[in-house]
Amino acid sequence: MEAQTLLALPVVLALELAEGQPVPRLTFNRDEAAELAQFVAADLHALVPPVNRARLALAGALFDQVELLRPGFPVWATLDELARRVPRGHIENVVAFGSHDGHMPAQPLEPSPTFADGPMRLLPLSLLAPETLAEELSEQLEVQLVGRGEAGMLTADWLMRTLGIRLEHVRYLSRNDLLALTCVQYEHVNLAALWSLLEAALLTPYREESAITARGLALQYAEGKVFAQSPSQWLIEQPTKDNDDHAARRHALAGIVFELRQYAALLDAHRLPLRLRPSADRTVEAGAGYLLETLAAVDDTSEPPTLFAHEAPGLGVVALTVVQRGEGGRARALAHAYPLQPQALNPLLNLLAERYGTTAEQRAHGPITLDPRGALSAPATTLH
Repeated sequence: MEAQTLLALPVVLALELAEGQPVPRLTFNRDEAAELAQFVAADLHALVPPVNRARLALAGALFDQVELLRPGFPVWATLDELARRVPRGHIENVVAFGSHDGHMPAQPLEPSPTFADGPMRLLPLSLLAPETLAEELSEQLEVQLVGRGEAGMLTADWLMRTLGIRLEHVRYLSRNDLLALTCVQYEHVNLAALWSLLEAALLTPYREESAITARGLALQYAEGKVFAQSPSQWLIEQPTKDNDDHAARRHALAGIVFELRQYAALLDAHRLPLRLRPSADRTVEAGAGYLLETLAAVDDTSEPPTLFAHEAPGLGVVALTVVQRGEGGRARALAHAYPLQPQALNPLLNLLAERYGTTAEQRAHGPITLDPRGALSAPATTLH
């Protein structure tokens, strides 16, 4: 079999945790991983007998789905690469990789504690099969795991005893099953647009994909990144009403930034960079936890630039505006910035203060401020 091309068929063992029982650790050591692999091999052989003609590879690590569903599927790619290096016949045709001195054999196989609190943990598996077997085996896995994918009693019992917790369910899923499950989860919480972009990044990364969020923000996937419409541009495109006091526009903008923060957190977890969509009338950039757009250059004949922080109840600072006031105190926006993570606010303030020759401590703050046209702006006079 080693002389033949081996195709990798990704599978996952899903552990549904009992409520209030988080896993006490995220990896199994080498001996534990090898022991678990024998139980898994027996389960899969009972479900799909042709697996005995493939090589089973198991990573003794428990992940969240956001860690597995990243462009290029790095966890499975690493597992496949390690498995291909092991000569056939090592531990029969089952290979398992566990931790040694607290570390997995490769960094992509290290689960992050950041995502350890979810209700389901996923242990990645891979079946390496020759081309002549791979298609048949793949079809059988898709059919059998959906209908009969519960792990065997010995496997479930071993996991509960080894981890010291109770599990509600333990079952095998194909990677396609995991993709479908994630799709349903995101659609259930009004994040269907996120799934459209993520699916493109995972399965057709060479193609562009566009989507509109539930609140109406335009997003696009292209060249490995997600590009978001600027909240200030989105606001300009919203219709205004006669005698509108802009209260509804302020509320809508706060909602858009809240939604953008949700998308930013999940895209970061899936390792998809988020950027502002380029535009001819502004330059855009992104940093750690923030997005920034520059609208105009400093006018040396006007007052020095100042910073204004737009705040919304429950969200804190939703945007920062760099303004320059001219005749009559009229404010001209030079830049808008959007902190997407709480820890990004102070670095962003310092960046703007240094760039525009002011100090972060001198910023004014207040509710979201719009100009008479309903665009994001700042008060006409300096607030103290």
